[in-house]
Amino acid sequence: MKYIKEYVPYLIVILVILLIKKFVVTPVIVSGDSMYSTLHDKDVMILNRLYKPKDIKRYDIIVIRYNKKNIIKRVIGLPGDTIECVDNQLYVNGKVIKEEYLDKGTITNDFSLQDLFDVDTVPEGKFFVLGDNREVSLDSRSIGFIEPKDIEGQATFTIFPFNRFGAKK
Repeated sequence: MKYIKEYVPYLIVILVILLIKKFVVTPVIVSGDSMYSTLHDKDVMILNRLYKPKDIKRYDIIVIRYNKKNIIKRVIGLPGDTIECVDNQLYVNGKVIKEEYLDKGTITNDFSLQDLFDVDTVPEGKFFVLGDNREVSLDSRSIGFIEPKDIEGQATFTIFPFNRFGAKK
């Protein structure tokens, strides 16, 4: 009985840490170059699990569960948006989008939602995401629209390496 009383505080601390990690925040590691130059391979970020689909805004960086792996992408299209790329220029709802987060020289092949999915707009309750390094990114152009149930949370704060520490946009 003495041992149980001695270890109960440690078990409580471990339980609290596990609950925070599961439901509040947890580290996530960037894998690959699809978000370069905003994010780098092996960057460690904080995943905000309290972030909900109703909170999603254009340009948010989110973590998506795809094929039992986490992938990190940028939200480009919200429900009802039209999206197309013509001559390396992205248009959302017919307006030119200035993508200051892209590396100079990034190439985005022409596409439209009509070409990709035979629809004119992002369906209700779904999202369209792209990687910042479009030439190597596995994103909505190939995996389709993102459903809220597949969104793990938002990742905007890098904690490692320390020279990249801070919020990412």
